Amino acid sequence: MQKIKKLYSDSLKELSVTRNLVFCGLMAALAIVLNYTTSIYITPNIRIGFSGIPNRIVEYMFGPAIGAIFGGMLDILKYILKPSGAFFFGYTFNVIVAGIIYGSILYRRPVQIRYILLAEFLVKAIVNCFLNTLWLSLLNGNAFMAILPARVIKNIIMLPIDTAVIYFALNLVNRIRRSL
Repeated sequence: MQKIKKLYSDSLKELSVTRNLVFCGLMAALAIVLNYTTSIYITPNIRIGFSGIPNRIVEYMFGPAIGAIFGGMLDILKYILKPSGAFFFGYTFNVIVAGIIYGSILYRRPVQIRYILLAEFLVKAIVNCFLNTLWLSLLNGNAFMAILPARVIKNIIMLPIDTAVIYFALNLVNRIRRSL
């Protein structure tokens, strides 16, 4: 329990550094641009995008507490900037949960495929396949089991792709940090 408290305490302390706060702002701006320019809609319920990369970088660098706060605030900001339908907190909750999962697994660890794959798998199983499908079925009146298979297939296909993208992005971030 002490280890978990320390993890979150250390993560929260990251925002007391002005440079880190500015970096989070830049990552938020990048996420917004990527959200509007790189999203590909396969079906109304299935989207492939790269706007999560800045979130992964923040979660890796600053931990689960900042990852959750950053993700939640960014989700609300994206909605304010470009609303699509009624706001639903379930999706914001998903981003917060994903931030906690990624941050808990990646924070202060070396960039290794096994950590990234574990985080990606957990988020895809818990958040993407279960929670997102639950919210979609509640909001759209679709049967949970009717839309689940397509979402599971999409996430199985995206698991190695997202793992590789995040692996290269985090390695690039580390190289840039070392050169500064």
